[in-house]
Amino acid sequence: MRHRIVNILRNLAPSPAISIYRRLSGKGGFYGDYSTWEDARKLCTGYDVDIILEKVMEAALKVRKGDAAYEQDSVQFDRIRYSWPLLAGLLWIASRNGNRLSLLDFGGSLGTTYLQNVRFLNHLDELRWGIVEQEKFVQVGKRYFENEHLTFYYNPDECIGERRPDTILFSGVLQYLEKPYEVLVETLRKGFRQVILDRTPFLERGEDRITVQIVPPEIYPASYPAWFFNLEKFRNFFSSDFDLIAEFDSLESFNLGEIHDSQGKGFIFRRKELGR
Repeated sequence: MRHRIVNILRNLAPSPAISIYRRLSGKGGFYGDYSTWEDARKLCTGYDVDIILEKVMEAALKVRKGDAAYEQDSVQFDRIRYSWPLLAGLLWIASRNGNRLSLLDFGGSLGTTYLQNVRFLNHLDELRWGIVEQEKFVQVGKRYFENEHLTFYYNPDECIGERRPDTILFSGVLQYLEKPYEVLVETLRKGFRQVILDRTPFLERGEDRITVQIVPPEIYPASYPAWFFNLEKFRNFFSSDFDLIAEFDSLESFNLGEIHDSQGKGFIFRRKELGR
């Protein structure tokens, strides 16, 4: 019966009633198929709420102090959950660049992916990890988390001007941008040699889809619009300028209700003129 109600609600035009129903269901996840980003956004709390930053900062500080092994989206773990293909890609890039890695982590929170992988990277002759984030995250990052390797910036140009990164990382971020392809076009024009993506949701069939993500209430009370990208369209976007080095399944499955062809994936691309 509950599944029938959910299906009926999904077929209706977005409304506050649907949002209320989903919140009261007590279950996090991705829901709906919205015509515009604005339609979905109206039902969401968004990212710019203090509780998210507070939860992430609390978890990240525990990782820094050694009281937790790893955090992701404010959730603490007693052991690190590695994305081994991502780590292999980082080491592969460094090995082809004189044991050096200079990277722009777009939307990298307070250093989640850096802290996840630094044990395998701190032997490099040079490690430069620049995070571009929202203003409040950058302020906290600069105050509590910056070190000789990890730095925080308000925009890509600031990071590029200071660090000269040749690799850009999008991990769990593209789906939360209103115009993700426009962001990709703008950032890739800046000449990055390698592009790594991880924790990104895709559909094997159908058009790009706008959903609403409800965060499980035990993490924090929040919701935001989120894209599911058509897999073939996404691959083709890179095909003219980049070689696909690797494609892999991410640790997160990104199940979309009863849509069984949704999945989380990652990619490693290298600019064509550089060869494979």
